[in-house]
Amino acid sequence: MSKPTIDNYESEHTKFMRELFAKRPHLIEQQKEARAIWWDKKVNQEELKRFNESEVPQKSYVYFDWLQK
Repeated sequence: MSKPTIDNYESEHTKFMRELFAKRPHLIEQQKEARAIWWDKKVNQEELKRFNESEVPQKSYVYFDWLQK
């Protein structure tokens, strides 16, 4: 067996996940569904615009306000 190099190295976790998905292909779809709960959401442009417009600028170095007094 040859030593792993950067070109052919595969972590134990990556190997485990690849083998798991090969044995149980239905998990791929379940993973996508679970990811969609928190990620891959469409952005509401109106809400994003309102959020950006309501931002209040913060003074830099707020922890050093005592220097300005």
